[in-house]
Amino acid sequence: MYEVEVKVPADIEAVAERLDELEAEQVDTVIQTDTYYDAPHRDFAETDEAFRVRRETRKGETNAKVTYKGPLLEAESKSREEFETGVEDGDDIDAIVQHLGFEPAATVRKNRRVYEVREYDVTLDAVDDVGEFVEVERETDGDIEPVREGAYEVLQDLNLDPSDQQRTSYLGMLLSDANE
Repeated sequence: MYEVEVKVPADIEAVAERLDELEAEQVDTVIQTDTYYDAPHRDFAETDEAFRVRRETRKGETNAKVTYKGPLLEAESKSREEFETGVEDGDDIDAIVQHLGFEPAATVRKNRRVYEVREYDVTLDAVDDVGEFVEVERETDGDIEPVREGAYEVLQDLNLDPSDQQRTSYLGMLLSDANE
């Protein structure tokens, strides 16, 4: 499965107003806290991979997932292979991966509002210490290009410019800001 994602910086309140005008349905509100890990056997920054434990809080309940993201597949979007599964206890999976030699690299925290527009998830992100962004994404097991082009159309419907796309991950932005 491939995740096709296009992310642009934006004033998320202005985009929320535009989504209301388009009568888009808000389907979720979530706080995500992602702990990213460095691998003991290769440099994920060099291989363009990511491994994280995500905690999601909805309506006072927190669940955890573990995710591996492969390298970017193309230059036009943030499309990549992704594997994700739920885990019963986020603290236990943190302990397991640390005992296997993985070291925490950074934690990214974001408040997200998720809407559905056609077949796409439109996510309004307020990311601590990074800024505000809109992500348009959809999964596919087939051709990436038409899904990416559809994401561009959704951005344009929201009065956003796909050429403003930010391909750097929130983790990358956070780390680059910390190093400045």
